[in-house]
Amino acid sequence: MNVDAPPQPSCAIEELSVRAYRIPTASHESDGTLEWDATTLVYVEVSAGGATGIGFTYADTGTARVIDETLRPVLTGKEALQTGRRWLDMSAAVRNLGRDGIASMAISAVDVALWDLKGRLYGMPVCALFGAARERVDCYGSGGFTSYSIDELGEQLEGWVAAGMRFVKMKVGRDAAADPQRVRAARIAIGDGAGLFVDANGAYAQKQALSLADTFAEQNVVWYEEPVYHQDFAGLRAVRKRSPACMEISAGEYGYSLGYFRRMLGSGCVDVLQADATRCGGFSGLLAVDGLSQTANVPLSTHCAPHLHLHAAMACKQLRHAEYFFDHARIERMLFDGAMEPVDGALAPDLTRPGIGLELKALDAQRFEV
Repeated sequence: MNVDAPPQPSCAIEELSVRAYRIPTASHESDGTLEWDATTLVYVEVSAGGATGIGFTYADTGTARVIDETLRPVLTGKEALQTGRRWLDMSAAVRNLGRDGIASMAISAVDVALWDLKGRLYGMPVCALFGAARERVDCYGSGGFTSYSIDELGEQLEGWVAAGMRFVKMKVGRDAAADPQRVRAARIAIGDGAGLFVDANGAYAQKQALSLADTFAEQNVVWYEEPVYHQDFAGLRAVRKRSPACMEISAGEYGYSLGYFRRMLGSGCVDVLQADATRCGGFSGLLAVDGLSQTANVPLSTHCAPHLHLHAAMACKQLRHAEYFFDHARIERMLFDGAMEPVDGALAPDLTRPGIGLELKALDAQRFEV
């Protein structure tokens, strides 16, 4: 078998650029604690050795400024293939800004771009660089916004089940009094065969969350995400201990550092840990979270950005599934070649495409640039 020679040991970063795109939502959207009409994607390109890697995060435009003014100067001219060392360089550079929030999302986008670049330089998909643990990634359909009418809610969830999704998720928490009716309508729409998830985005008080857990269990809700504020580990633990046995408690999407995930796992407050590579330090951060999940023997689920997560999710040993979030799936199909529809409720990478397998549709994206 003929194998192309790998790139030379030295491959300096020649250029790092960043742009931001603000894409209107398909309709007004809301969850238990937030409303929005547009989503901002911060997009990064890193060039070295005749190749360009891409990465992105869903974050405020301030993230682009951190990338351009704080991260670009410390990376330019450095060895591109040393992804671990570059991650440490970025973490050190944001010390005085604070490691969480925008700074971590900036690191995340660049880390993904560096891994994509590495895959392109070696002519390999990123999941092969990591060592895939599976052949495809199971997904669950996610949307069901509180701004939807009952009919809109049912139509979206039913469509995902018809397309092969075994689980679907809806938002709750905007109007606690109306939530039982909305959950009953969702169950009727999807039938008895599909798993139903609810996500409160931290909207409920502890006793309210416990009361609604019993109500939701009547509709066989099997996943209760962020029933209370995500930093309230004691409250999450109380809901987990007292919720029906059929219902798993999940949280972790707002984790930016390993310390947060370690504390969450140590508190015993989740049945399934969530992590988002666009927030927790990119692919390097996500794989570290997977390692923590292994030590705690807790399943892992990736949050949002389904096509960005795919290659790293393929390598996560504790992975249960990935979130196929309506907004991000729509944006990624709109702006990137290589974004695919799930087949039988799962995503599989195109192993003929190097890196993360995505290419920006620059002309299509241009009208959204800010």
